[in-house]
Amino acid sequence: MSAATVSPVPAVGAQPPASPEAAIANRASVRRGPAMQALIWTLRNPAGLIGFLILVVLILLALTANIIAPYDPIQQHPGQELLPPGGVYPLGTDELGRDLLSRILYGSRISFMVGILAVAIGSVVGVCTGMLAGFFGGWVDMVIMRFYDALQAFPGILLGIAIVSILGPSAINVAYALGIATLPAFSRLTRSVVLTERERDYVLAARCLGARDVRIMFGHVLPNCLAPLLVQMTLVMGISVLAEAALSFLGLGAQPPDPSWGGMLNNSRAYLREAPWYGILPGMALAIMLVGLNYLADAVREALDPRRVRTM
Repeated sequence: MSAATVSPVPAVGAQPPASPEAAIANRASVRRGPAMQALIWTLRNPAGLIGFLILVVLILLALTANIIAPYDPIQQHPGQELLPPGGVYPLGTDELGRDLLSRILYGSRISFMVGILAVAIGSVVGVCTGMLAGFFGGWVDMVIMRFYDALQAFPGILLGIAIVSILGPSAINVAYALGIATLPAFSRLTRSVVLTERERDYVLAARCLGARDVRIMFGHVLPNCLAPLLVQMTLVMGISVLAEAALSFLGLGAQPPDPSWGGMLNNSRAYLREAPWYGILPGMALAIMLVGLNYLADAVREALDPRRVRTM
């Protein structure tokens, strides 16, 4: 018999071979991982891209304030008080002749510092206590939740004022106060997610393999709780920046002569008629930062939506 080329017969029920383009896309999606995929979805969202760019620009301005600021933020220029924007002072001057552009740039450092520190305190302590309450339940859950019930009985701004009044007015103490005020939100959110995750099969499998409770909580359960926690962190960041401005407006935040957006808004009240730019410009900077944080928070929430993840 002469040799003949026999084409392989596909097995019954076998899927047709994928196109090269689809295979490349699938391999790229696997290589990216869930975190990178969530970042890509966030940046593909127009609101997420706008929020991300706003925050990147503001962070770069804050980090390079000592380079791009035309003057020292606390340097006074006698005879140059309340000058309008333009000339050698691009955004004008305040009642002491200090350059507003320099003070706004340096004031962004305080806003970012307070927001990041408040989120760090609230997330670390709140997530740990929420993990303990949700995972162990019983009297541990009761003690932790009753403590946060008592803490949550006080309005956030009043609690911040009380803590800052005890510790003393400063930007660092404001961050501590805001971090304490955000503990119930992080703890309750973590507890609610852990109550569901602790009943999953992977937790039972880890127990059967002899894993300790600490390993199960932080090695298996916590990674599955990160999606709502990331959204909460972005939201709390915006709330903390706004609360810092409010406390600085009341004189409890950064103390003079340190620049602060809330402090600048407070000082500008007496000059709104003759120098409206004095209050408008730091208010616009605060509004832009809050818009960026809120846009980014909405985009992160949509990117980490479990229903969307399942359909991708």
